[in-house]
Amino acid sequence: MAGTTDGTRTVQVHQVSIRATPEAIWEAITRPEWAERYGYRTPVEYELRPGGTYKALASAEMKAMGSPDVAVEGTVIEVDPPRRLVQTWHPVWDAETSAEPVTRLTYEIEPGESGVTKLTVIHDVTDAPRVAAQVGGEIPGAGGGWSAQLGELRALLEAAGNSAAGSSAAGNGAVTPDGVQEAGR
Repeated sequence: MAGTTDGTRTVQVHQVSIRATPEAIWEAITRPEWAERYGYRTPVEYELRPGGTYKALASAEMKAMGSPDVAVEGTVIEVDPPRRLVQTWHPVWDAETSAEPVTRLTYEIEPGESGVTKLTVIHDVTDAPRVAAQVGGEIPGAGGGWSAQLGELRALLEAAGNSAAGSSAAGNGAVTPDGVQEAGR
């Protein structure tokens, strides 16, 4: 993780290279059946339009620890599939974290050579020190932060077979989150 503090602004930058298409990475970020397979293993709900809502739903384990049904909420700011997604990100799983200001999260997806795509997560955590510690992987037993989440995302997509969620340009089908090849999706 790279981080910068500019005056009172704090931004964390996390990058991972994934042997997958930009479309597959986009789908894994924005579709609930993929989000349930890595990271906090919770479904997400996106209204993929500027002003649309974002919700990360709490898992049964999170609810048992007192989290509400929606663990993280936000608003979509910019949508450019499969290249860029900008949203607000406000964890509400406990009172202390909920009291911090809304943060800004940006996903940048850049195709590279030999079927490898670079995913960059830029998280502006200005004035949100608890969120910064959480997503920076500094709180033991709290999921490992963005570095751990992105490592799991890479492992999932690479195991699923390079075209994880989207149909190929040739229409050869897609791979489901369980690794099953589907025809003509």
